Amino acid sequence: MASVNTLDQQTADVIRQAMAAAQAGDIANARRLAEGALVQGGDIVALNAFLGMLLARSGDVPGSARHLRAAHQARSSDVTIACNLIAVLTETGDLAGALDVATRDLAFADPTLRVARYRGFLAQSLNRFGEAAEAYDYVVARAPDDFESWNNLGNARAALADERSVDALQRAVALDPRAAPTRLNLATALRAAGRGADAADTLRQAAADFPDDARPLHDLYVLLKEEGDDRAALAALEQAIGRDPVNANLQFKAAVEYGLLNRLDDAEAAYRNAIAGDPALNDAWLGLAIQYEHTNREEEFPALIAEAEAKGVSIEALGFLRALDHRRAKRFEEGLASLSEVPASVEPERTAHLRATLLDRLGRTDAAFHWFTEANRLHAASSDEPLKQAEAYRQALSQEIAAMTPAWFASWSPADPAPARPDPVFLVGFPRSGTTLLDTILMGHPGTTVLEEQPPLYLVDEAIGGFAAIPELDDTGILAARARYFEEVEKIEPLDPGTLLIDKSPLFLHEAPLIQRLFPRARFILALRHPCDVVLSCFMSNFKLNTATSSFLRVEDAADLYDLTFRHWETARSLLPLAVHPIVYEHLIEDVEGEVRPLFDFLGLDWHEEALDHTRTAKARGLITTASYSQVAEPIYRRAAGRWQRYRAHLDPILPVLEPWVEKFGYTL
Repeated sequence: MASVNTLDQQTADVIRQAMAAAQAGDIANARRLAEGALVQGGDIVALNAFLGMLLARSGDVPGSARHLRAAHQARSSDVTIACNLIAVLTETGDLAGALDVATRDLAFADPTLRVARYRGFLAQSLNRFGEAAEAYDYVVARAPDDFESWNNLGNARAALADERSVDALQRAVALDPRAAPTRLNLATALRAAGRGADAADTLRQAAADFPDDARPLHDLYVLLKEEGDDRAALAALEQAIGRDPVNANLQFKAAVEYGLLNRLDDAEAAYRNAIAGDPALNDAWLGLAIQYEHTNREEEFPALIAEAEAKGVSIEALGFLRALDHRRAKRFEEGLASLSEVPASVEPERTAHLRATLLDRLGRTDAAFHWFTEANRLHAASSDEPLKQAEAYRQALSQEIAAMTPAWFASWSPADPAPARPDPVFLVGFPRSGTTLLDTILMGHPGTTVLEEQPPLYLVDEAIGGFAAIPELDDTGILAARARYFEEVEKIEPLDPGTLLIDKSPLFLHEAPLIQRLFPRARFILALRHPCDVVLSCFMSNFKLNTATSSFLRVEDAADLYDLTFRHWETARSLLPLAVHPIVYEHLIEDVEGEVRPLFDFLGLDWHEEALDHTRTAKARGLITTASYSQVAEPIYRRAAGRWQRYRAHLDPILPVLEPWVEKFGYTL
């Protein structure tokens, strides 16, 4: 407000009277006096500024903004009026309007730096980070001990990918080492600058300095997950929960982690803790339902739904849960009706996929294909850029195929190690070819230990240096790699010396050269199914995305990956003496015993009738991690065999890619 001693006498007297009335609590009279003076031609700047301040204090924010704006328009260089108007506009949520008041010229002309600080805050809130950084730069150059402005400058620079963000945040930490959020901001900036180790050290130090604060440990968990150190990440998350056990978000993340490790009881307890902390946390209810589905506990859906409803879970989450239950009970139309209660903003990928599966079961082929496409489109929009990852994966396969020549095989270093353990059996086949049904049958035999899609072989592949390193392996390298493989297997599943290890992972089809090099007496079970059904099923399945499964987001990419996979496999078979026993899915579902008996003979296993009861084995095995979890616990069904014919119109563009494999494997189009 303009200084009273510069005012005309009438305005000055009115303002003194109005201020006295306001101080006495008579806001109405104070307002009446000031508004009357305006009507009588008093000083419009001083009176509007006074009214703006008065109305702000009395709670009339829109009225305050109106008067302050009038005062500011009349005297735009008055810093006090400008700051009051900025504060009021910010309170109303009009950040853009407030920034229009906090102009660059006014900010840099204000010796108090108030306008510059406002300008930095507002620009940063509006994601105008360049303007924010400029404003904070101006502030810290004149107030070098202002740690908050250093912190905000660091954050603005980080948003601009400016490496100087680290310098600014380090200065903020030095000025106030007890400000925990600044430590977290510094760790974020270090991560963005590619200094992950420094970020981790910063978070560990913050965790030590603030022993009651769970946030540094949570951020450390996120960092370690990004770096692929899942074990250390979970340890950090568990420590964070120890500090904040009622934090529903932490408990939910722990539930997901425990589920990935097949620690089912821990996962369920964490989901329950998350729900106790926040009964409205939809993701926790949905995660618990998905765990029930993956562990063949779908009969518990009605009780879970009743519990969720009693705790006031949103209609959106209830609609999704009910749709799951309707699908279980084969009430497909009712399932679609329940999904109509789920808006597009809630679990969009899962909802689209569930709708597609219901439509497929109803035989509404075109609509189902549309929703499978939509679910995959949503997945493809991830910031991880899965389509680019998929393309890079396929290109790598192409390069390996080109490299696998007779001369390449002849270049392998001679090796004849004396292994300490028998070679495993590898169950391979393109995804959705019946490998999960097969591994469940094999699990039912007491003489087997089945490893289901676990990383030991991939870890060994990475350790030796990948495909390019295979020819150079000698006896020492092979024995070391074998030892590492079995060491990793033992971490997952202790091995009984009397049992046969069967390592099942469909895309070990790409690892045949490595397997042959490390395990020359290994046997392969090759699962085959009509290529069109396989590709369609991959497209329709809700896989957890990685570099390989990202190719299933589009049918054309899935067909290309199928073609590359079997070109890779057949090239390896032409060069290497692989021992292979094929199992044809369509034959298996028609005559289980007729297919399994020769397989047991190939593996040297005695006949075990109980192994054919795959539903009993599936229900006893706990978490089923593959996309076949919902089918493997059912009696063998035939509805998926030949399903591609219903979708033929949608698959026509990829049939030329698949036709050679259709003919090779004895199928027809």
